[in-house]
Amino acid sequence: MAAGSTQKPLPSVWARSRSDAEQPALNRESIVREAIAMLDADGIEALSMRKLGARLNAGATSLYRHVATKDELMELAVDAIVAELPIPRGDANWRGAAEEAAHAFRGWLLRHPWTMSVLGQMGLAYLGPNLMAYMAGLAELFADAGFADPAIATDAVLAYVVGMATTETAWLATVARSGEPEADFIARLMPAAREAAAGHRVLAEAYERTRDLAADPATQREEKFANALAVVLDGLALRLPA
Repeated sequence: MAAGSTQKPLPSVWARSRSDAEQPALNRESIVREAIAMLDADGIEALSMRKLGARLNAGATSLYRHVATKDELMELAVDAIVAELPIPRGDANWRGAAEEAAHAFRGWLLRHPWTMSVLGQMGLAYLGPNLMAYMAGLAELFADAGFADPAIATDAVLAYVVGMATTETAWLATVARSGEPEADFIARLMPAAREAAAGHRVLAEAYERTRDLAADPATQREEKFANALAVVLDGLALRLPA
């Protein structure tokens, strides 16, 4: 870099050095841990540096000694919870490994629904060590399977899982607001749904098929996810060399 250059540093927590001068009672790990608890409980809108400082009995200024911005805090929070995910491992049964990874990722998203609104915006968050290791494992799984461009398979599976989990999370939030068990909410909803679908043969038949499954909606959601995932993997298999 030329002398006197004013080039800005990369806007990511992973691209700057970490200060060793951290207060023992308040450090980056404790800040991130409390932020994750707030995010899981109340979502992104409920998180602010002021509220987080209050929960930690510290002022927002104290937090900024360890985390420069809220964006950096989100990067750290995402990477910390990615550690919950098992690293995908490629083997002879690439399809089984991909299914296992997809189901694990879905479960992770449902445990931490706030991640779905930030994963696509995080950008340099992918420099985080846990997320980097996870993405590398997924890419290697598809590379070992013989895909010429593992990124295509990785993107297809992750996009499917995030899309399905986003819809599922929105549905579960609606059920939660009703204050009813999911099965009861569905039972109350279905008469109106069937009436609305009248005259639309395929939709009407689909609602009829779900009549007996409403008593166990969690299983129904899991089966729906698995069936559509099979379609995605069927399509990816066509890209493998003969």
